[in-house]
Parts: sequence; structure tokens; C-alpha cells
Amino acid sequence: MKIDIITLFPDMFKGPFDMSMLWKAQERGLAQIKLWDLREFGLGTRRTVDDTPYGGGDGMVLKPEPMVAAIEAAKAKNPGARVIAMTPRGHQYVQAKARQLAELPGLILIAGHYEGFDERIMTYVDEQLSIGDYVLTGGELPAMVVADSVVRLIPGVLGGEQSAHDESFSDPSLLEYPQYTRPVEFRGERVPDVLLNGHHAEIEKWRRQQAQERTREVRPDLQ
Repeated sequence: MKIDIITLFPDMFKGPFDMSMLWKAQERGLAQIKLWDLREFGLGTRRTVDDTPYGGGDGMVLKPEPMVAAIEAAKAKNPGARVIAMTPRGHQYVQAKARQLAELPGLILIAGHYEGFDERIMTYVDEQLSIGDYVLTGGELPAMVVADSVVRLIPGVLGGEQSAHDESFSDPSLLEYPQYTRPVEFRGERVPDVLLNGHHAEIEKWRRQQAQERTREVRPDLQ
């Protein structure tokens, strides 16, 4: 999969994309991630990318000319990619959407900034996504979230393919069950005996019961 990200702050992505699974996915050729500096498409000698909003109001709005030029440049290198704008007004991003996006050949993620986009930019966007009901200083962190959640679903990235299926939200109505590892006892707390008996059917039953209890306690809205 090829992921292009259009941003005013490409340096923000260097740490997260140069470590862990995202780095491994790129090293193995399972994912390609390219950062596009929106400022390079800015207008005039000052590389202007924003302006004051018509109708008044605080803040600045991203201009259509630089953003559309950046989108078109990215699409020329990533034909067939789905163009997604990261914005608080978008559809809520959930695990089911991550699975859908992971099946696509490419993505172009747009990280907004300031007070948002000139609405005419949305003519060149396929979808708008939000990672939650809160406001951040820009779309860079949401773009990282989407890239991370999608890349880890690409076959071969995690290594153990089952691990991507046994997580919170793999079943959209359940959170993940509790996990344990060695030692068997730590400061008076033991690993549940059912996990030590090797009886897989009993283990699966226990895990599902635990997932249901945890979901009722923490996220009853899912059930």
C-alpha cells in the first residue's frame, strides 16, 4: 500500500514513522509512506497557503490553490488512491473503516490546520474522517492514527496474522479480554487458572465472558 500525506509540518511524522511496525512495514516493502510539504505548493515568494476567512472571524483558512495542487501531484504518483481529509466534522473513524482502507491500493491523507479548509477543496476529496469528538491543533496526529491503524492490518506487518483479529473492536460490540504473561504470580496476583490448563475451548469461553464483562463496565454503548 502507498500512503501519501499532505501536511504543513512533515517533520512531525519523522519519529512515529521511523520506528516500530510502521518502520518495519516500509523496510519490508509492505507499505510506502510519502510526505508532501504543502508549503512547497504555496503561492508567491512567501509560499502563502492560507488567508483570512470571508465573512469575518478569527484565524486563517487553507487556500484552495495550494491544497488542490498538492492533491493532484500526489494523485499523479499514487493513481487510484482514496483522498481523505482529516477534520473534526468528518465521519467517526472506527476499526471497521480501518479494515476497509487497508484493502485499498493507496491513500492520500490531508492534514488540515488553522481554522480548516476552504470548502472548495472538498470537491477533490473522497471522504472526510474524524478520530474523535475533540479538536486538535492540526490534522497531523489524526493522519498518523489512520496510517498506523491501516498499515498494521496489511498482511505480513504484524507477523502473527491472528493478532489483528483478537483485539478490541475486531468485534465492534466487544472490547478485548484481559491478557497475561509470565510470571504466574506477581505481588500476590495470579494468572487465572483457566489460562494455565491448556484447554482451548475453556480458554475461549473465558475470554469471551471477560470481554463481555469489560464491555458492559467500560463501554455499555457498544452493546
